[in-house]
Amino acid sequence: MTLREKAGQLNQRMYGWDAYRRTPGGFELTEALYAETERFAGLGALYGLQRADAWSGVDHGNGPGAGDGAALAELVQRHVVGRSRLGIPALFVEEVPHGHMALDGTVLPVNLAVGATWDPELYEEAAAHAAAELRARGGHVALVAALDIARDPRWGRTEECFGEDPYLAARLTEALVRGMQGESAEYFADDRAPVVLKHFAGQGATVGGRNSAESELGLRELHEIHLPAARAGIRAGAAAVMAAYNEVDGLPCAGNRALLTGLLRERWGFDGLVVADGLAVDRLARITGDKASAGALALDAGVDLSLWDDGFTHLQEAVERGLVDESVLDAAVARVLRLKFRLGLFEQRGPAAPPPARGRGRDLSTALARAAVTLLHNDGGLLPVPAGVSRIAVLGPQSATITHQSGDYTAPQRPGTGTSLLDALRRLAPPGADIRHTPGCALTGDDLSGIPAAVAAAAASDLAVLALGGSSARTPDTGFAANGAARAAVSGTTCGEGADLASLRLGAAQYALLDAVTATGTPTVVVLVQGRPHAVPEATRRAGALLTAWYPGPWGGDAIAEVLLGHTEPAGRLPVSVPRSAAQLPVYYNHKDIEYGAYVDESAEPLYSFGHGLSYTSFRYGPPHLAGRTVTVEVVNTGRRHGRTVVQLYIRRLRTSVWPRTLELRDFRAVGLAPGQSRTVAFPLGAAQLAHAGADLETAVPPGTLEIRVAESARAALTAVPAVLHVEG
Repeated sequence: MTLREKAGQLNQRMYGWDAYRRTPGGFELTEALYAETERFAGLGALYGLQRADAWSGVDHGNGPGAGDGAALAELVQRHVVGRSRLGIPALFVEEVPHGHMALDGTVLPVNLAVGATWDPELYEEAAAHAAAELRARGGHVALVAALDIARDPRWGRTEECFGEDPYLAARLTEALVRGMQGESAEYFADDRAPVVLKHFAGQGATVGGRNSAESELGLRELHEIHLPAARAGIRAGAAAVMAAYNEVDGLPCAGNRALLTGLLRERWGFDGLVVADGLAVDRLARITGDKASAGALALDAGVDLSLWDDGFTHLQEAVERGLVDESVLDAAVARVLRLKFRLGLFEQRGPAAPPPARGRGRDLSTALARAAVTLLHNDGGLLPVPAGVSRIAVLGPQSATITHQSGDYTAPQRPGTGTSLLDALRRLAPPGADIRHTPGCALTGDDLSGIPAAVAAAAASDLAVLALGGSSARTPDTGFAANGAARAAVSGTTCGEGADLASLRLGAAQYALLDAVTATGTPTVVVLVQGRPHAVPEATRRAGALLTAWYPGPWGGDAIAEVLLGHTEPAGRLPVSVPRSAAQLPVYYNHKDIEYGAYVDESAEPLYSFGHGLSYTSFRYGPPHLAGRTVTVEVVNTGRRHGRTVVQLYIRRLRTSVWPRTLELRDFRAVGLAPGQSRTVAFPLGAAQLAHAGADLETAVPPGTLEIRVAESARAALTAVPAVLHVEG
């Protein structure tokens, strides 16, 4: 291969939606695609050929749907291969944040909702379905957020995190890789897709919750909190990772050789692809002086494939100027080509497999949404809705919408896709139930004009269901940065990439609506539909019941209604601690084990702790019993209904070589029990439970003394009776 051809394999310059235009007879390729393939005698990778959203401008009128997406991919691939002297096909790289981000793709609940399920097996099924949809459309590689840890909920991308805990994120990342990639160690099945795990590493530690801000990370915090999910995903066989925007100890991840080569490749043995985040290579010019040297720095650090950058277009020049050795270029090209061989692209031009049954996608999305609904409090057993309740007022700005249930990175949906909470309650409520509705206010702003109608509806009802929350929905009038992040969020957008908050409060009118509805004396259930834990302590004080559904996806209305009516049990558990206000951040549970002083003006404790979630029954946990390297605990359903509890194992290190954390989640089991039923739950204490990054940051099972605590939440674990384990050196 010539230097020009090699450089071309490492470039992913084009937005895929600029490669085609729709015609009355189908699609035609653009001059922009012709120019790009001519520039490098082929094309290494193409991003977002199927992407549809407000940023790309692709919708059902001009983009590829399920019926013609594969034909478009085949048309583009034929052109790429024909322009390549060696007949090298392109990788088609697509966003799959919570389902394939394409027209007619199944939309799943966002990652934060997946974290609330504490159910890796269910998520693995959903990930496999998303991969099958991607491959059936002619796509190859899935970009999936998995590695960011939610340490500051002011960050708009909190919804893309599995939660605040590294162990929970690691188990879900493993499930993601297994589901999307399958079991094969070498070649990918026709319905499986290689995964690019985003973002490596530490992006969730952004200062002040501001997107793309610096991350003030010490190496221990990086290793203990922000790397375990990546390590788990790589051990599960992840094909690729994406280098993040943030810096670690002064070096941006895309130019950080110690991170991408020293740690990832040499210590961890990773031989897959490293992809730079969008325009991250060009940002390096701030410290190198020009884009050619920025590209050389990124390549030498360990980046194999750029995204939209100019820097990698100068790689031939960089080699000729001696900025980077050609052997480094060759190694990166070899990794790109190996992935293409593993996908069978040299033998196959069309879509890999027929599309999966579309109804299956809806079932999996609804199942995840159902498992994510988390009951936070339920004073006096207000829920499930009692049989005698016949008049229900369904209120709030999230009560009759589908658009605001799905989160950021969601393609336009066809009319009729999804179910709002109002529609679901009208369909599922007992015959003769009187369901009345008015929104009361908007998601943002302080317009109170709709509140009197909501008060009247609540006062005339037996129960008020008040759906509040936020939105990550993007519209064509959203201002976008060059990398697709929101730059000037439109009214109503309170979350998502680029929509960070200084406060965690909802729109002012939502609090006024809550106060007015609860003041009627009508029993009120508050439902939060949100992409981050908003601070709504007023709901805890004033509403009879409170639950959060996160962003549950298009069919989230069904899932919420089923839980409210008692058709299903609330199964979710918090993947993040819920603060009382932004002023008390951080409130994550696994802080260092130091005597933290309380605030004079506010509690320092979260409103609801990590792992918390109620059922419609009650459970009793017995004391833990330790036998060798196994701990057991008896769990009893002491209530009158069947229920699910998530038994959580935490460790607390007493004697150790480095300063310990207060608690560390190290295992969990979901247990379903009938009334009066008991079960003994056993946890083996192996390396996954006991290993720790020691003083040298090498992970091992160190000698020391640990407390083993088993409980239903992190807060409960603090007072649970411990078992003490001595680990000998």
